[in-house]
Amino acid sequence: MGLLLSIKKKFGFILRLFFKKDKMRIGIYGPPNAGKTTLANRILRDWTGDVMGVESEIPHETRRAKLREGVKIEVDGKTLTIDIVDTPGIATKIDFHDFLKYGMSEEEAKRRAKEATEGVIEAIKWLDDLDGILLVMDSTEDPYTQVNVTIVGNIEARGLPLLIVANKIDLPNASPARIKSAFPQHTVVPISALKGINIENLYRAMAEKFG
Repeated sequence: MGLLLSIKKKFGFILRLFFKKDKMRIGIYGPPNAGKTTLANRILRDWTGDVMGVESEIPHETRRAKLREGVKIEVDGKTLTIDIVDTPGIATKIDFHDFLKYGMSEEEAKRRAKEATEGVIEAIKWLDDLDGILLVMDSTEDPYTQVNVTIVGNIEARGLPLLIVANKIDLPNASPARIKSAFPQHTVVPISALKGINIENLYRAMAEKFG
C-alpha cells in the first residue's frame, strides 16, 4: 500500500507539472467549526456575489460536500479559475450526545451524528478528485491534533498542493504561529474568513500555489 501511494504521489506531481489545467478543483478541508463554509462563502462573495452554504456554530452543519464551479479569482494581473468543493468537517469521533447541547431531540441528534459520519467518508473520497487543498485550521486552538495530522498525511500521500489557512485571527487568543510551528513544511496563511482580514494574501497564495 505504501508503494502504491508513493507511485501515485509521484505520478500525480508529474501530471500537474506538465499538464496545467485551465481550471483547478480545490477542496476546502478541516475539522468541524474551523470555518470552512465561512471561507467558501467569503471567496464566493468576493468573486461572484453568491454564497456556498449555511454558517453555524453547530458542528457538522455541512454534512454533504457542496460544489461551485468556475469561480474566477483575479490577483496581481493573474486569473485563477477554480471549482470549489466545501467538504464536511473531518472528525475521528462523532457522538450524538454532542448535538444534544444545541437543543436537539435525541432522535435528531442521532440522525445528525449518522449524517456527519457519512460526511467524513464522503470528504475523504473527494480527495481522489481534487487538484489542490485549502486546509482550514482554527488558530485559537492547538493545531497538533489527530484530525489535523491525519488530514495533512492523507493530502501529502496523494501529492496534492496544499495551503494551510490559519483562520479566526480576529479573535484575541489566535496564534497562527502555533500552526506554522506544527506544520513547517507547508505554507500557512493567517486570515479571518469572517471579517476578510488578510484575505488578499490568501488569494495571492492560491494564485501562486494552484495557478
